[in-house]
Amino acid sequence: MPRAGPSRRRRRSLLALSPLLLAAGGAPAAIRVLSAGAVEPGLAAAIAGFRAATGRAVQVAYATAPQLRERLLAGERPDLLVAPTSLLDALPDRLAGPPLPLGRVGIGVVVRRGAPAPMIRDAAGLRAAVEGADAVVFNRASTGQAMERLFARLGLAALVAAKARRYATGAAVMQHLLQGHGAELGFGAMTEIGLVPALHALGPLPDALQSYTAYGAAALPGGAGEALLQFLAGPEARRAFAAAGIEP
Repeated sequence: MPRAGPSRRRRRSLLALSPLLLAAGGAPAAIRVLSAGAVEPGLAAAIAGFRAATGRAVQVAYATAPQLRERLLAGERPDLLVAPTSLLDALPDRLAGPPLPLGRVGIGVVVRRGAPAPMIRDAAGLRAAVEGADAVVFNRASTGQAMERLFARLGLAALVAAKARRYATGAAVMQHLLQGHGAELGFGAMTEIGLVPALHALGPLPDALQSYTAYGAAALPGGAGEALLQFLAGPEARRAFAAAGIEP
């Protein structure tokens, strides 16, 4: 069999390398998103629409607000940050421009199916529910911090402290309730409660007790997140957020 000449060997080498060259330069890199977990249901649906419309790949990591802050201060640089507006406002020098408001998420009450389901219509109802609970379950993120302030305002801090079961994330709160026992009373973001139909959602806190966390999105320097940010401002993304329970 005749040996291949230098020109043929070069052609073979280029053919072997061509898939690698296409992978390296043929498509834009995935857009990296770092997001608060409470907006996951709406954001996931909006990103699915963005992928369908543009063909762009998107990689999303979810974390609590305190974890988002720690990761950013440690040097992590996503292309797009979705976070409570209070966090975005505290880090203006790290953003490429002003944040885009996405909406707000309220706090709901949830119990395990079959567990006592107290009626919480006012502060007296909340006090009775806490007094009758074997455990009060909530997170250490934005929702949990709001509940801490509410319990303190109503003079329930000491009572709750004796019964509190705290977790880093809302998902862990829901998992505790699913596997729990007795009269356990849970609090979480309405969006996260809606993801677990196996639990019994008692509805949002009444208006006089309700606390909302506002969320926004901002691109970071580099420009890779701008296209997704513009999509999130559009009508399709707004419908996705509204359907997930994220209020305007």
